[in-house]
Amino acid sequence: MRDRKPFHLKKTLIVYNTCQVLMSFYLVYCGTVFVLSGEYNLLCAPVDYTDGPTANWVAAAAWWFYIAKLTELLDTIFFVLRKKDNQISTLHIYHHTIMPIITWIGVKYIPGGQATLTAILNSFVHIIMYGYYLVSGLGPQYRKYLWWKRHLTILQLIQFVIIAIHNVYPLLTDCNYPKWFNLISVINAIAFVYMFGNFYYHSYICIK
Repeated sequence: MRDRKPFHLKKTLIVYNTCQVLMSFYLVYCGTVFVLSGEYNLLCAPVDYTDGPTANWVAAAAWWFYIAKLTELLDTIFFVLRKKDNQISTLHIYHHTIMPIITWIGVKYIPGGQATLTAILNSFVHIIMYGYYLVSGLGPQYRKYLWWKRHLTILQLIQFVIIAIHNVYPLLTDCNYPKWFNLISVINAIAFVYMFGNFYYHSYICIK
């Protein structure tokens, strides 16, 4: 593989990134509908373990979110095939290792509830992120439309700051939601803030 020329996957990546954008749109839609239904409490949202239609619908959406995390593992495969080894960073490896694990735990045992906001924010950011990948994969002539790469990193940072704060509150109150999962979410969000902050610093500040 080391001596093989990089694969040209332009059409494959266009289809892949388009599908990721559409999947993320769907997940944002599902989460937003649930939040606007009035059955979601932003500060403390216990999981609905009943067999009601809303609970089943939320659980199904949570599983689709997990499926999305699994399909994102293709990012690494595409990097390898295209010999973009520089993009397989510590941040990338951590992200694509920890997210499927945490998401599986969440959807298996506590689908929905407090974690709904996390799924909405993450899916929204992925609309922007895979939209960026989609445009960048169309060819060099479209690079002039990618001036907002720096802002995408800022959006990632904002996402994880919000997630950390959102999961701290239930730890300090009598919220009927597993505190161990809130703690995992807070620690994971802080780790992402550190890594994305480090990436931002070395990519946009340190180089000046």
